[in-house]
Amino acid sequence: MFSKSSKGSNGDGPSIQDPNVSPSIISIDLRIVGDLNSEGEIHIDGVVEGDIRCKVLLVGETASTKGAIIADTVRVHGTVTGQIKAITVSLAKSARVDGDILHENLAIEKGAFLEGHCKRLTERKELTEGKINLLAKDTGAPTLATEKGEEPRSAADAKIGEAAEA
Repeated sequence: MFSKSSKGSNGDGPSIQDPNVSPSIISIDLRIVGDLNSEGEIHIDGVVEGDIRCKVLLVGETASTKGAIIADTVRVHGTVTGQIKAITVSLAKSARVDGDILHENLAIEKGAFLEGHCKRLTERKELTEGKINLLAKDTGAPTLATEKGEEPRSAADAKIGEAAEA
C-alpha cells in the first residue's frame, strides 16, 4: 500500500515528467518569506515574499507576491510586486502587477492593472544585448598589416582581399 513504486525517477519520488504530479500549492492561510525554486508548477493563493523560479506559476486571486519571478509560463489573477520574466505571461482581469514584464508572449485581459514596462524578448537576444562574442583559434598562420593601417590579418585573408581588389 505504501511501498515505493518504480514510477519515480530514482525511487525518491515521482519524476517531473509524470503527468500525475500535483503542483506545489501555497494556500490562502500560508505566508512564506524566502525564495521558491521548483522544476514543476507552483500555485499560490497565500503570500510569498521572495523570488520565485519555476516552470509554471499560477498566482491566484487571493495571492500576493513580492519579488522577482522567472518561469516559462506565468498566469496572474492576484497581486505581483516585482519583475516577471517568462516566455508566456497572462494577466487576468483581476490581476494587479507593479513591475516590469519581460516576455515572448503576453496576454492582458480588460480590467487588469499593470504599472511598469513590458519588453518583448525575441530569440534570447537580450542575453547578449547585441554583442557578438567571437572565439579565435590561433592557427599559427603569419599575419600581414594592411596598407591602410588596419588591424593585422592572416595571409589567407590578405590574398582574398587582393583578389577582390583586382
